[in-house]
Amino acid sequence: MSSKQEATFDPKEHQHLRYNPLRDSWVLVSAHRMKRPWAGQVEKPAEEHVPRYDPCNPLCPGNTRANGEVNPHYDSTFVFENDFPALQPDAPDPGPHQHPLFQSKAARGVCKVMCFHPWSDVTLPLMKKEEVVKVIDKWAELVEELGATYPWVQIFENKGAMMGCSNPHPHCQVWASNFLPNEPALSDRCQRAYYQKHGEPLLLEYAKQEAEKKERVVVESSDWLAVVPYWATWPYQTLLLPRRHVLRISDLTKDEREDLADIMKRLLTKYDNLFEVSFPYSMGWHGAPTGPYLEGDNSHWQLHAHYYPPLLRSALVKKFMVGYEMLALEQRDLTPEQIKSEPTENSA
Repeated sequence: MSSKQEATFDPKEHQHLRYNPLRDSWVLVSAHRMKRPWAGQVEKPAEEHVPRYDPCNPLCPGNTRANGEVNPHYDSTFVFENDFPALQPDAPDPGPHQHPLFQSKAARGVCKVMCFHPWSDVTLPLMKKEEVVKVIDKWAELVEELGATYPWVQIFENKGAMMGCSNPHPHCQVWASNFLPNEPALSDRCQRAYYQKHGEPLLLEYAKQEAEKKERVVVESSDWLAVVPYWATWPYQTLLLPRRHVLRISDLTKDEREDLADIMKRLLTKYDNLFEVSFPYSMGWHGAPTGPYLEGDNSHWQLHAHYYPPLLRSALVKKFMVGYEMLALEQRDLTPEQIKSEPTENSA
């Protein structure tokens, strides 16, 4: 028998692995690492002053874009075809592959840009609730429109220069593809496997469990809750979930859309107030596949949104996914429970 008594496990002090059921993968949690001094890269402060209207900004109402088209003088949301799309609807087929190690196949689709608001100096948390509802309604409309043809419609927003967004005007992108991309394909497989084994949608059961435990809930309402996932990789990552079984954003009721607008504003305000900065992030919606999948059974799916902010210690220090995380396993420092308990409750 060892003379040294084994320490009692404390998740805030001892490294451990956590399972991500949406990706069938693990994340290393090493909370004790936050005690180490920081001498790494510090980002430049974000530009504080953004003009409400910039005659040189291609996203502003009435301005000319790179392709020569002139934006209308819009006063709400505005959607247009991306001037530099990653996917086009008429790309040629590469043909059959000659070797199993060198495979390619056709990639077709459309890419759209959606402006949230005519003003450049507002973000979603600063918009009125009814304006955010219009954003949600347009998202739903685009999923229905593009999803009638394409298997996957990805809504995503990159906010802030730290996330590679070069234009401060509030906007997102919507890409529709003739294939199921890697992340939703993996999520589809994992949710299906859980449903087949347990007879309940994975994320519906997860939302119920988190609502009961309250350990990681950031904001909640009658129809929605946002949590720092048990398996979160990014420090301030959150997962936004409906309380009832919903396959796609286009399936939300009027009341659920209004409640979603409210909880999005609350969540994003908390983000902004955390470090007193317009919080950068990448976010996106995942729902049941569309196109040919509309006729199939998608009961295993549950609509949800991912928020992935890069910040770690302050508004100027971000987390890097490098080294061990690129080559071996994703790792985080603070536990999700510690993140949730940070003093942001007065910022809703």
